[in-house]
Order: sequence, then structure tokens, then C-alpha cells
Amino acid sequence: MNLYIKPTTVQEAVNALAENSLLVLAGGTDYYPSRVGRPLDDDILDINHIQGLRGISEKEDYFRIGALTRWSDLIEKDLPSYFGGLKLSAMEVGGKQIQNAGTIAGNICNASPAADGIPPLLCLNAEVELESLRGRHSMPLAKFLMGNRKTRRAIDEIVTGLRIPKLKYPADSTFLKLGSRKYLVISIAMVSMIIEKHNGTIASARIAVGSCSAVAKRLHLLERTFLGQPILPGISKQITAQHLNQLSPIDDVRGTAEYRKDAVLILVRRALEQLVS
Repeated sequence: MNLYIKPTTVQEAVNALAENSLLVLAGGTDYYPSRVGRPLDDDILDINHIQGLRGISEKEDYFRIGALTRWSDLIEKDLPSYFGGLKLSAMEVGGKQIQNAGTIAGNICNASPAADGIPPLLCLNAEVELESLRGRHSMPLAKFLMGNRKTRRAIDEIVTGLRIPKLKYPADSTFLKLGSRKYLVISIAMVSMIIEKHNGTIASARIAVGSCSAVAKRLHLLERTFLGQPILPGISKQITAQHLNQLSPIDDVRGTAEYRKDAVLILVRRALEQLVS
């Protein structure tokens, strides 16, 4: 008989993970489609009834997003403008039903190269909170993600939330996604960007690209290019294909690697112009 465990506390959840090899189930919006046509024979840890894992709270120097926070919760929450890219990505996650069920922690744990939420979370310097019987710790999302469907979450750990550090200066953010149609589509390429502004200059630029590598990546070289530059229309012309060399897109049914590189160059330029205009 398969195990189906429904803890109501984090302690109960980590106790169960210490004793059994379990698949952690949150919103289930990736789990169920991946099992179409075959038996649901996994041993399940259903964390949906754990108190305190859903919601967004503000602390002195960071915001905390609980692991069970739904995309619709994020869309509806009043947050600083630098969360704009993450909100835009949330609106791209399936339809309303998926946004009401899918969780932000599930999106990062699934670790798809095309996960809509990951590029904006990388731009936000998100930290992943993890807990097990061995204790609690956190790590940058960029370190947590190891590759296509691979993370550094140990089998006895549960993700309890994400921490988003507050920014020093006013900032704007955006998210652009290219797909074969406007809605309900896996991306061909996507870009998220945050521009922090101070005294008419770019205090910091954060740029992340998804669907063009085994894991979404920050473009740190390009970010440094714009540090301290005046905020003026037209500066996006400085962006060249060489700034995208760290990406490694593939050919698949949605597009060729060459097409993805061309598309990303346009999307990055377009995102920057949006934020400096």
C-alpha cells in the first residue's frame, strides 16, 4: 500500500521525511500532468495542511514568501515596484485555475528551465529556506538550482519559504516572455530585469534569462556594463550578442538555439528600454 501522509506542522513533515522516501506534494500542478496515463504509485507527503507556510510578510530588511503561497496570492498582494517582474511572471503561469493552485516553492523545486517564476526570483536575489531534523538553513536560489529538474534540496528537507532582500534605492522591474502564442504556453525565451535608480543613474541592474540554458541565468557581465550609467533612452543599443555568450540554448520543438539567441537579444533590449524610458 502506498503512503499518503498529510502533516499539519513542519515538524511532522520533517519527521516523516526522515523516516520515509516521500515525494513532496504542494499545488500538484506539475505532478499530475506528468503522470497522465500511468498509475499514481508514489509515496506522498502532502504539505498543503501545514499552518504558516502560505502568505507574504514584510520584515525589517526582507520580504518572506511562504512555500505554499499561490501565484494568485502574489498577484493580489501590494508589494514594492521591484516585485513587478515577479507579478508579471505569475500572470503567465497557466490560467486562473493553475495560478490559484500552483505554489511558488513548487515552481523552484520542479526546477524546469522554462519555469516562469525563476528569472524574476533570481533578479530579486531570492534565498531559499530549508528545514529538516538536522536543522534550518538557507541558500541563494542561484545555488539551490543545479540544472534541469535538479536542486540541492536533500531528500529529508522541506522548503519552507523564500526571502527577498529589500533594495536600497527605488527600482522598477519587468518580465518579458516569448512563446508560440500569448497565453498558456511554455516559453521559447524569457527575460526578467530590475533597474535600481539613484540620482539619475543606474545604481544596479539585474538581468536573468530563462529557457536558454539548463537553468535560468543572471547575466552578470551585462549587469556590470550598465552600473553607474545615466538613465537615458537608447542605452539598450549597447547590448550585443557577446553579452549573451554564457547562455547555452538548445534546439527543440519550440525553437532553434539560434532563434532563441536572437530572441533573447531583442527581449533584453526591450526590457531595458521599458525601464529607462
